[in-house]
Amino acid sequence: MPQLPLLPGNSFSQNAGKDKYHKSHHFDYTNDVAMLVGGSKPGIGGELLAGQSKKSNHSIFPKGEGTSAPAWVAFDRQVLCFDAYFQEAVHEKREEQYRIRKCKIYFYLEDDSIQVIEPHVKNSGIPQGTLIRRHRVPIPAPRDDEFYTVDHFNVGQEVELYGRKFKLTDCDKFTSTFLTKLGARVGDNINVPTDPYSRLREENDQSMQPLRPYERLDKLKQFLEYDRNVLRFDAVWNDTHAMFGDNRALMIHYFLADDTIEIREVIGANSGRDSVPVFLKRQKLPKKAPLALRQPGEITDRTVLNVFGPMGHGGRYILDSLKTGAVHTMYYTDADLQMGSHINVYGRTILVTDADDFTKDFYKTKYGVDKFNVVTKGPQAPSNPRVIPPYNGFGSEEDSLCSCMGLIPKPPQRDFIKFMEKDQSGLNSNVLRFVAFMKTDNPVDAGRKFTVSYFLSDDTISVFEPPQRNSGVIGGKFLERGRIQKPGQELFKSEMSEYYKAQDLYVGATANFNDHIFVIVDADEYAMAYMENHTGEFPVADLGNLLSKLKCHKEKVQDCIGNQDSMNYETFSQLLTNAGLVEHEVATIGRAFAVRQACPANLEYARAVAQEQLRKKNFEDFARWSEACAFEDSSNSGRIGVGSLNTICRAFKLPLTRGILNQLFKLSVDDKGTIDYNQFIDKLNWRDNLASTSDLQMPSTALYGDDGAPVGLQIEKVDCKALLANL
Repeated sequence: MPQLPLLPGNSFSQNAGKDKYHKSHHFDYTNDVAMLVGGSKPGIGGELLAGQSKKSNHSIFPKGEGTSAPAWVAFDRQVLCFDAYFQEAVHEKREEQYRIRKCKIYFYLEDDSIQVIEPHVKNSGIPQGTLIRRHRVPIPAPRDDEFYTVDHFNVGQEVELYGRKFKLTDCDKFTSTFLTKLGARVGDNINVPTDPYSRLREENDQSMQPLRPYERLDKLKQFLEYDRNVLRFDAVWNDTHAMFGDNRALMIHYFLADDTIEIREVIGANSGRDSVPVFLKRQKLPKKAPLALRQPGEITDRTVLNVFGPMGHGGRYILDSLKTGAVHTMYYTDADLQMGSHINVYGRTILVTDADDFTKDFYKTKYGVDKFNVVTKGPQAPSNPRVIPPYNGFGSEEDSLCSCMGLIPKPPQRDFIKFMEKDQSGLNSNVLRFVAFMKTDNPVDAGRKFTVSYFLSDDTISVFEPPQRNSGVIGGKFLERGRIQKPGQELFKSEMSEYYKAQDLYVGATANFNDHIFVIVDADEYAMAYMENHTGEFPVADLGNLLSKLKCHKEKVQDCIGNQDSMNYETFSQLLTNAGLVEHEVATIGRAFAVRQACPANLEYARAVAQEQLRKKNFEDFARWSEACAFEDSSNSGRIGVGSLNTICRAFKLPLTRGILNQLFKLSVDDKGTIDYNQFIDKLNWRDNLASTSDLQMPSTALYGDDGAPVGLQIEKVDCKALLANL
């Protein structure tokens, strides 16, 4: 307190409670010269010296409520936007002495960086865009050791950035709200001064605008409405009066978007003419052509009557609304192109003969034309058919035929679409398998059993002979996979040979494979089901067609059946065979009207079928399968749930059908819903415990599915009442 005398006990020590007495480094040597280097540093203990003010390198914001966060987190993606302008002097130019340039100033709150962008002005001739890239801008000297902060920006202030003074005229709503929360008073908006040169440019542009509307030459509506819509006509040019001339076939394209015409010539094969792509390039076709040459400036869109004043800047002119002396050229339009009419194409008379469906629909809609005068072409000279030389025996017939189609032979193309549709996909093999016996008088060959496989993807056939005990014949592949010709055809001929198709193979059919006669006696379930699902390709499996055949013998069938509710399949087969049906047709009817009995399946047979499927796919990963089940068995009881075992089977991608897998689960599960996985896997291990379906004494119930439907030709009884009801 200054009013108290400076006596002991009457004054307070200014250093009371002070614990910092360090001194700042103010003096040092620079280039061997002693000088003051710490003029901005504080005094003893960090206190400011006399005349010093505290400087801040960044913007200082008041602390709000809640946790404090750094500026780069709290103000992330928050930017203050100001409208500004600066005045630029223009030297040695009469039209302008200065120029007002508008710009946008962005102040980024996260790091106090500044960016200045000038919007592009049409035809300004000035490089515009980013004037100052984003960075921290220093304050002009003598305070060039400091940087601009948020306190330097407000509406109405001037900011000097690198020698240019920017006047802040306005800001956006976010900027105004933010400055108000900081406690600053946002100034009112300031009008930007008018640029003299820009105002002169606007006056010149307005003087060039007509005071009355001119004739509109706008075809944008026609383009947008008819773009990519083309009328196509067939035409003929009679050029027979010229030497070596003939009738030339043409194609006329009329583009509705801009009323232009393009003509292309249709050149046939071996016509002897060069394949010129375009007969007439796309253009507007005049009706009276060829046209006389006009002087430059004679053909114009508008007619100028008079010109006032100097030419160019400041001149005026008057347009003639009557278009006196204008040159009018008549062009062909869509109304002139009618079938049966003639058009003049630069001196060539072309007859329009026909049009496509789109063109006819267009004329019906626009002009109401219902009848078209289609010009029929004259009788064409009969073309000499290509003579194909006979097959020479080298390679396949398709390969030899391709060598006759061109100078450079190409390999025959296979039906790729059919291959993709009928190729093996998952469990759908697209292979029809039949059981056949050889028809021969030799007693050794008469008992041989064969498996005939027909591949639907490429119409090939393979024959395999299963090994039989004590037959004296070594089994194996009997016929390599390939297409087989039908017998009785000439070898060296020009026509293609006929090959066996899928329709030629059915139960009861006789096939001659390379002079070996086979009689098909059975088919697997997949072949029977495939034929029944594709009745259009296989007439022997069409149930509706077969029932219509039996209607002629209804009385005979009814007398033989009598009052029986069901009949054995053997008796039923003999009855329908006498009526003229083949064995496959009888089997189709028997499968449709079989007595269905839902009976329990046989576990041993299901395991044998599952082993056969695993063996065909060469699945041998039984050890890892058992380890995965043991991992799921947390109690070491040797049993896991059906759901867990099903998940493991799906993870190992077992090549088993869903029906067989569900049947194995159903027959192996106990009352608690668990399965002994060790026994389950051991019984399916075809390497160690191989089971054969031929060694099993299967009951008749094992030959039926879960719903009682017969499998293959294993039919016991036929429902006679249902059959007679459908007849």
